[in-house]
Amino acid sequence: MSTRDWLRLATTPGIGATLGARLIAHYGDPAAVLAAGDAGWQQLGVPAPARRALAEPDAARIDETERWLAGDGRGLITADHPHYPGPLAELTPAPPWLYAIGDTDLLSYPAVAVVGSRNPTPAGLEHAHAFGHALASAGLVVVSGLARGIDAAAHEGALAANGMTIAVCGTGLDRVYPAAHRDLAQRIADHGLLLSEFALGTQPARGNFPRRNRVIAGLCAATLVVEAARASGSLITARLASQAGRDVFALPGSIHNPLARGCHQLIRDGAKLVETTDHILEDIAGVLDGFRRPDPVPDDAADTLSNQADDAGMSDAQSALLTALGHAPARIDDLVARTGWPADAVSSTLLILELEGRVVAAPGGAYMRTG
Repeated sequence: MSTRDWLRLATTPGIGATLGARLIAHYGDPAAVLAAGDAGWQQLGVPAPARRALAEPDAARIDETERWLAGDGRGLITADHPHYPGPLAELTPAPPWLYAIGDTDLLSYPAVAVVGSRNPTPAGLEHAHAFGHALASAGLVVVSGLARGIDAAAHEGALAANGMTIAVCGTGLDRVYPAAHRDLAQRIADHGLLLSEFALGTQPARGNFPRRNRVIAGLCAATLVVEAARASGSLITARLASQAGRDVFALPGSIHNPLARGCHQLIRDGAKLVETTDHILEDIAGVLDGFRRPDPVPDDAADTLSNQADDAGMSDAQSALLTALGHAPARIDDLVARTGWPADAVSSTLLILELEGRVVAAPGGAYMRTG
């Protein structure tokens, strides 16, 4: 199938993914769509301006896109492309094309979306980074939207684990939004994958992001919402994931945190409360069948760290863990992420601190300082 025929559709103003999918579904391929002419396009509800643009294609724009696609790591993934992701094809309608920069092999691996607020709390950022790191370490692709806050933290966590991550963008891939994430986008392009259904030159616009969120939800076996207000685009992603029959997870938070209210609403609506990565992995175990999981941390790793702590003086280890604990409740997984220690070392040091009366167990499996 001619790439130029696909580009004639994909670059036509007014022919978005939904209308493009309708045309492809009816006529079978781009060449047949283009041959249908004005009467055929009108029959399928193509607006008059888009019909005129289809009849008189912008050759310069198509040429420019072809030159862009010739660059390293760039491609157009169409519905008939071998790397077109199966989970996305299950959507109705499925996006008929996606622009890509990076490793399209990532589309063959099971994926989990991590989404949330653009203005999260410090703890929210920490949780997103930790879950991104842990999910990527488990061999999953971490998918998010390159936005500020939770999205960026999830991508950074996956990259820090030398894992797989995909950023789905709400603009053309010849620009980065927000501009402050230019370096992050480049690292994702180098070590992961950037995707967009939008033509080159597409600027950020409010209506783009629900469409981007639909692709995020469609790519993934599950969606995790870390922090979200009640009126949040992340809740749109979760709703779209649920409508597509995918699992939705939400991280609970303090009742005093307004950014926990969206997650709590999701849980009330049937999302699964999640505290650790294992809660997600257990639920999507069937999706992971046949894919490699990394080896677990060796059993002697905790002993090694414990011996190091003994050598340095146990009071130093206690002090370090108290510093990591801070002044708010934290779970063992949180402390593992903050310290880099194995869970066994964190647990044993917490036990000593608890026996000495320096920390107490809090609801939900958390710990907090006394006094």
